[in-house]
Amino acid sequence: MKINQTILKEFILVGFSVYPHAQTVLFVVFFCLYLLTLTGNLTIMSLTWVDSRLHTPMYFFLSALSFSETCYTLTIIPRMLVDLLAKKRSISIIGCGLQMYFFLGLGGTHCLILTLMGYDRFLAICNPLRYPLLMTNMVCGKLVVSAWAAGFFISVTEIALIFRGSFCSPNLIKHFFCHMRAVVRLSCLDSELTEFIVTAISVSGLMGTFLLIILTYIFILSTVLKIPSAEGKQKAFSTCASHLTVVIIHFGFASIVYLKPEASGGDDTVIAVPYTVITPFLSPLIFSLRNKDMKNAFRKVLGKTHFLNKKSWITDA
Repeated sequence: MKINQTILKEFILVGFSVYPHAQTVLFVVFFCLYLLTLTGNLTIMSLTWVDSRLHTPMYFFLSALSFSETCYTLTIIPRMLVDLLAKKRSISIIGCGLQMYFFLGLGGTHCLILTLMGYDRFLAICNPLRYPLLMTNMVCGKLVVSAWAAGFFISVTEIALIFRGSFCSPNLIKHFFCHMRAVVRLSCLDSELTEFIVTAISVSGLMGTFLLIILTYIFILSTVLKIPSAEGKQKAFSTCASHLTVVIIHFGFASIVYLKPEASGGDDTVIAVPYTVITPFLSPLIFSLRNKDMKNAFRKVLGKTHFLNKKSWITDA
């Protein structure tokens, strides 16, 4: 236990203040990426809502993923953008705890929904005859609710471990948000043990969901290879390509953040950018650009909008 230390009531987020000359440029870049991320996710949610052809389990899970990702970025990026322009970067301990709670909960939910999307593709390809019976709207809804419940249960567990005691000075969090490993090191209690436990929980959840997805794709691959026609194989693979690409990017960047050895050095602030900013930006881009149904739905909405505008213009004339 640390002794002779001042008990803290707030933290200072160091963030990108160590790069003072780059903060304006970083603000512009991150702000543009955040707007594009929001636009992409809101577009996916809107299209799956208005187009009846997208009222299927696959697009239901995609819409749920976009919603969780929107909430996930909302907990981190707006605060980061404000801090890039602000001189005072303090955050209360309660505010820090809430940010960490939502970040961890939504991050866990995101991983679980990606796993559900893999499970959905597994049932659709490996068990197509029973798929409509197994993956009903009710089942889809229950699975997504379970993902949210499990994600936030893990988050509550980690928050209880990290915030069970007081925090000692210095009050500097060497990050642009309340990352658990950066915060737990300021604990007055045995921070090394707590850091090991919460990191083990996060890594177990991360690797567990990733291995489940890999397992589903092993079964999918074995089934697809048995399809006699090349066209059938290509169609089956095309429904999985976007999801698999996002999985590799998401878990790849996440593993760099959570599996990086302490002795390896490097700036944790910079290392976390791909996971918290770049991945959410790429995800809706990949799901929309590589998806024929999404592109057709988007063209349909644009066509309707153009027709209504033209009709309104003729009526006014």
